[in-house]
Amino acid sequence: MTDLRSALHDYLAIRRQLGFELKTAGRLLEDYVDFMQRAGAPAITSDLAVAWAKLPKDARPYRWRQRLGMVRGFARYASTIDPRSEVPSEDLLPARRPRVAPYLYSQAEIAALMQAARALTPRLRAATFQTLIGLIASSGLRAGEALGLDRADVDLKDGALHVRAAKHSKQREVPLHDSTTKALGEYSRLRDRYLPQPATPAFFVSISGGRLANGAFNATFATLIRQTGLEGRGERARPRPHDLRHTFAVRTLLEWYRAGVDVDAQLPLLSTFLGHVDPVSTYWYLQASPELLAVACERLQRAGADPS
Repeated sequence: MTDLRSALHDYLAIRRQLGFELKTAGRLLEDYVDFMQRAGAPAITSDLAVAWAKLPKDARPYRWRQRLGMVRGFARYASTIDPRSEVPSEDLLPARRPRVAPYLYSQAEIAALMQAARALTPRLRAATFQTLIGLIASSGLRAGEALGLDRADVDLKDGALHVRAAKHSKQREVPLHDSTTKALGEYSRLRDRYLPQPATPAFFVSISGGRLANGAFNATFATLIRQTGLEGRGERARPRPHDLRHTFAVRTLLEWYRAGVDVDAQLPLLSTFLGHVDPVSTYWYLQASPELLAVACERLQRAGADPS
C-alpha cells in the first residue's frame, strides 16, 4: 500500500506540473488510498473503485461517476508501473450531470444587493462587498478571479484587468466599462486611506487587512441575499454569486440581439471574455429568460415574414 500511495503522489505531481491544480481530486484520491489500505488491497480493482465511488450513499449518481473518474485517471497511471492495476471501464456508473438552472438577477435585484452591501459595517467592509458585487455583475468574472486580483492587476488608467487567478490557470485581459473603472478607483482610494501600509498585494481586502477569502465572501453574500428577500428564489436554496456571471452572459446576448448583431459571429468573443476555451463552455451559461425568448421569437417572426 505504501507503493500505491507513493504512486499517487507521483501521479499528482506530474499532473500539477502540467497545470492541473487537483485540489479536490488530490484530497479525494488520498481518501481512496486510505480506503484501499483498510480493505487490504495491494492494487486497484474495478470492484473496489466502484465501492469507494459510491461511499456517499446519498450523493447523486453523477457525483459517483465523478469520483470513479478520478480513480480511473489514477488507475491509468498506476497500470503503467503495476500490471495488476485495473482501469475501471468507462461504462461503469453511467450518469449525466444534472443542470440546475442558474438564477438570473434583474438589474433591480443587483442594485438591491449593492445597496444592502453599502449598509454593512465598518465602511471598508461595505465598500469591499459593494464593489465586488458590482464588478462581478458588470464583467462576468468568477468570484475567485475577482478575489484573486492584486493591485498590480487592476489598470485604472486604461480600464482593464489582468486576470491571473483564472480556471485552469489561463490568464486573460478583461476590459472594463468606464463606470466600473471609476468604482474600482473610488474603492482603491478608500481602501488605501484605511490601510495606508497594506500587508497584502490583494486589491480586495478584509477588515483585518488581508486578502478577502472566498468563504467569507460567500457567507456575507448569503446574508445579503436574505436581507434583499431573494432567499429561496430559483432552483437552489438561494441565488449564488456565480449566478451573476450567468446573468452577465445572458444580458450580453440579449443586448446583441436587440442591437441586431450577428450573435453567432460574436459568441467566440464572449467566450474569450469569460475565459472559456471555446463556445461550448459558454453555452452552459446561456439560460432562457422571458426577455431572451421574446427577442428570439420576434426574430423568428420577422424571418418568416421575409419574402426572400
